Amino acid sequence: MTQFKEPLAPFLSKETKIGNEISITGKWVPTKKGGLFRKSTEAKEMIKEWEDIHKEAREHKGVLSTEINHAIGQEAVLVHHIFQNADSLVDYFSTTATEHVAALTAVAKPDIHLIRGVTLSENVQNALSSKKVKGIFGEYLFGYVKNDYQRSNPKDVIQVTAKWTCKDEGTIDELIYWWQRVGTDAFDMEKGLLRFEVYRVIGENALIIHETFENNDVLQFHLSKGTAEKYKKDIDKIAFPENYFFRGPVSWMIRTYSKFLHLPATYSSQGSHFTIDGGTMSEGLF
Repeated sequence: MTQFKEPLAPFLSKETKIGNEISITGKWVPTKKGGLFRKSTEAKEMIKEWEDIHKEAREHKGVLSTEINHAIGQEAVLVHHIFQNADSLVDYFSTTATEHVAALTAVAKPDIHLIRGVTLSENVQNALSSKKVKGIFGEYLFGYVKNDYQRSNPKDVIQVTAKWTCKDEGTIDELIYWWQRVGTDAFDMEKGLLRFEVYRVIGENALIIHETFENNDVLQFHLSKGTAEKYKKDIDKIAFPENYFFRGPVSWMIRTYSKFLHLPATYSSQGSHFTIDGGTMSEGLF
């Protein structure tokens, strides 16, 4: 059980409602890059293959949500799935994913995948590793979701999922402490930061952070005047960001700010997407 340096604020210590749901956000890149003005054949085939996977995934029992998002400024896709539980995830990877793995890996290769849940079994970890996907598995520590889990307009919302890893001079307790400070201050300081969740990575001194911003203005404030600006220097002393995945209508200004903060970011607009009627606890209810 995690011991916190300071007591969690009441809104951070509430039990999460995501239940058994498991979210995966991952990046795929083509095996060969294109030229200056055109995509490679592999990139085109990668996108086509993922669109086919998306069509089948939305019909797969236990897949609550699925997205195939084209990266901005690079040949890559960000894929995002929400599964009902561990059994549905394992079943998906043993059927739909298995059926497409040969065609997909002929033209593309997986980058890091960030997997989040309250608890993640070895079966879940093995399901991804068996497909040679580098999975980073995070189990829920603390966080909050505003508006009783009601989902805001998906045309405006920006989802940010990131991994932070301790440097040699840092400890996981310190890293948890500083992200606890971020969440505590952001609750009142950033009204439009609708979801803030911290997950401890299994087997590493690292955290996965997942945040939902109501729109670009809220995210811009977070990066330039909010808790990112307030605490990043403290966090940078003990840890470094390995990956930042931005999903949604990220503005040019946001991309500029994140570069100033030296975030290793991949940006994407929302492409093909599907969510079950009523929504999910992991991304909000309709």
